[in-house]
Amino acid sequence: MPRYDIHTALVAVDLQRDFAAPDGALAVHGGEAVVAAVNRQIDAAVRAGATVVYTRDWHPESTPHFDKDGGVWPMHCVQGTPGADYHSDLRIVDGAFEVLKGTGREDGYSGFTQRDADTGEESTTDLDAYLKEHGITHVIVAGLATDYCVRATALDALRRGYATAVVTDAVAPVDLHPGDGARALAELVEAGGRLE
Repeated sequence: MPRYDIHTALVAVDLQRDFAAPDGALAVHGGEAVVAAVNRQIDAAVRAGATVVYTRDWHPESTPHFDKDGGVWPMHCVQGTPGADYHSDLRIVDGAFEVLKGTGREDGYSGFTQRDADTGEESTTDLDAYLKEHGITHVIVAGLATDYCVRATALDALRRGYATAVVTDAVAPVDLHPGDGARALAELVEAGGRLE
């Protein structure tokens, strides 16, 4: 179990019905087990006085992110639909900070940044400012999916100077191409992150 303290934030990535439930629109194999594992991390973080942050895909009905609009993904996590809700088993900490991702024409992979599909222009979310305001120096990332949103969030945390770890038993990959999840974890280690 990673060590939590008041200078640490747990970022719980995209634990939504469409990813974590077996009948979700973009269900990740083992997603419900990841929810249970992340709940254990949340409990440990709360006991230690650490910060808990949640990210959530919050897509419009049409976005270049979706295959119907030229992207690679089936429709998922559409704003206001049950699929965009957090998994019903996920522990939600009262007052926790939430980052909504991909709310327009952006990719929405990272909790820290988004890239416009038309222009390629990158913009930031409020996550970095929030963590700095709360004196966070260490970021622990868990959730879905290892090879996309977990990877992007952890790499962005490293780029912003946070000591960053990914909890390997609290993530699962899409593996669109076999081995993507393992390659993502190796990339994180090479970039200076830790696997817990």
